[in-house]
Amino acid sequence: MNRTSDYEYALPPELIAQSPVPRGESRLLVLERQSGQVAIERFSDLTRYLRDGDILVVNDTRVSARRFAAHLPSGRPAEVLLMRRREDEVWEALVYPGRRMKPGMRIRLETTPGSHVDAEVVDRTPEGGRLLRIRGVEPNAELTRHGTIPLPPYIHVPLADEERYQTVYAARDGSAAAPTAGLHFSEDILAEAAKLGVQVAAVTLHVGVDTFRPIRSENPDEHSMHGEWYTIGQEAADIINNRRGRVVAVGTTVVRTLESAALSDGRVEPRCGVTRLFIRPGHSFRVVEAMVTNFHLPRSTLLMLVSAFAGRESVLNAYRHAVEARFRFYSFGDAMLIV
Repeated sequence: MNRTSDYEYALPPELIAQSPVPRGESRLLVLERQSGQVAIERFSDLTRYLRDGDILVVNDTRVSARRFAAHLPSGRPAEVLLMRRREDEVWEALVYPGRRMKPGMRIRLETTPGSHVDAEVVDRTPEGGRLLRIRGVEPNAELTRHGTIPLPPYIHVPLADEERYQTVYAARDGSAAAPTAGLHFSEDILAEAAKLGVQVAAVTLHVGVDTFRPIRSENPDEHSMHGEWYTIGQEAADIINNRRGRVVAVGTTVVRTLESAALSDGRVEPRCGVTRLFIRPGHSFRVVEAMVTNFHLPRSTLLMLVSAFAGRESVLNAYRHAVEARFRFYSFGDAMLIV
């Protein structure tokens, strides 16, 4: 049986990237999953590993969640992460300290220095968040322009340009975190891939903050997977289903999306819904044939997903190579290509 502790590895803290490099200029570790061999390249060399007929499948979600400093009625500081609008005046949010924010409480969200909006806690959500009512059309319209973009908890340096935490093809609001494998792509790299005969298909999976949550049980079967909304449109399904080459998934979110909608013959069906698919060793991949991904946290569902695709020993060996070569890890770090 796979144990969660089987997915530990040693990572010097200084290798956790705190800021991004220009798109396309990160390093790329290429892992050949049949042999386990690794090679070190630049991400701009990715197209050398693509060929005519391949399909690059990307996640076109856009990070739209906003983080706000807040205050409780007592004056105690708090924090609110507005996730998405449910109704005209009602927002789904994550809050801290959650135990103190009970239905009926009014809290104050700081928008700009010296300015604020008032919010009322309406209810709890099944996931432990809150529904907040923020009255007034104008304050609601302005909320998405205030606050800060929510960065992962291991990043401690403010981001100079928030657009650097969006992919160049981000189009659909809904995520609390970026699909970070896509952050490496520039318009030039996509154009070069197109010249090779590589098509791009866009699917959507809105990433939740639970993507950073480690597995706490030693038995992965006891882990409760968070649900994430996804959609595969007819156009994307047609591109994928009529492919002449490989399906190259850009990121674990794309892998989960495609495998959630996979048919037994390797095609996908157009579909919208919530996926709680937990891909770990033993999973039989029906659609994905190659993968671009970042380096993931120990004991995480994402590391298990990559291990299911390429083999745990090969993946952990590749991670050791990356540490020895001083690769940069996590959301703003370097990339892997698994072929």
